[in-house]
Amino acid sequence: MTAVTDTTLPEDAAREARRSRLFTRINSAEPWFRVLGLSFVPPLLRAAAGDNPRARMREAMQLLGVPLLAIIGFLVLWAQLAPQFETSLGAIPGPAEVWEQAGTLHEDAARKAEKEAAFLERQEARNAKLVAAGHGDRVKWRDYTGAPSYYDQIWTSLQTVFFGFLLATLVAVPLGILCGLSQTASAAFNPLIQIFKPVSPLAWLPIVTMVVSAAYATNDGTFSKAFLTSAITVTLCSLWPTLINTALGVSSIDRDLVNVSRVLKMSTWSKITRLVLPSALPLIFTGLRLSLGVGWMVLIAAEMLAQNPGLGKFVWDEFQNGSSDSLARIMVAVFTIGIIGFVLDRMMYAIQAAFTHSATR
Repeated sequence: MTAVTDTTLPEDAAREARRSRLFTRINSAEPWFRVLGLSFVPPLLRAAAGDNPRARMREAMQLLGVPLLAIIGFLVLWAQLAPQFETSLGAIPGPAEVWEQAGTLHEDAARKAEKEAAFLERQEARNAKLVAAGHGDRVKWRDYTGAPSYYDQIWTSLQTVFFGFLLATLVAVPLGILCGLSQTASAAFNPLIQIFKPVSPLAWLPIVTMVVSAAYATNDGTFSKAFLTSAITVTLCSLWPTLINTALGVSSIDRDLVNVSRVLKMSTWSKITRLVLPSALPLIFTGLRLSLGVGWMVLIAAEMLAQNPGLGKFVWDEFQNGSSDSLARIMVAVFTIGIIGFVLDRMMYAIQAAFTHSATR
């Protein structure tokens, strides 16, 4: 009996050590699952590892099952009520019709890609024949001019919003740091912030359009007028949350840290890079997340009003088209806009967690 006990104890200890390491890994990964919107995964992993499976499954059900049931309930309610409402474009489409149009848009994009590939292949073959015949001066390269696909519209909108968001960040963060460090600068900029912050993108758009058109009248730019118009409108409307949160974060720095920087006679640049930015990063990233969300909403409105390429123009074109499938396609775009907005916020949250670790504590 003693020999059996001596053999069993080391095995139990090794098993317990492996289990402890497993739970340590799960605990370490849990904040990142939360950042990615996968909070239900750690309880499932703990249940699989034998940590009170019943309680952990209830926790996972609360985090995953309840939202899924709510989504299913929404879809069922939508499917039941939609046919009862008539619009100028026909009855409101249900989930099945919207899903069907999503598949149609995907198929249209695939056909467009095939046509573009065939066009480029024919052009390359023709130019190769011209070069072989000694007529290299007659070689021409043209871009495919077919109508943009749904995915092209999405990509255009993403490029525009990121460009406008980058411009807003380059303007808002330095100004926010200046306002946070200097009461004089804060007093000077605060009235302008309060005046321009509530201005609608619909009011900025005509001004931006005229300025960009005037700039192109004197000098052709690298970017298209439509792209710049939408991007600058996004910049003007989305920079305020970042500016305000940056100023708040900088002004909220512990006074003891500021006094230490004075004692150490740190230069302004060292003070900003080693003290101000690390301390203010959580609030700066909060402002960036808000700015990106505002910029995405503003972009869709700007594209619709100015008829610039992107998801907004897709929605407006479908509305003007007035076909029996238009309303379902508009709803596909609505869901696409919402899902992309959610993904963009998750991306910013993940970047915030990587740089500040505040989101993972």
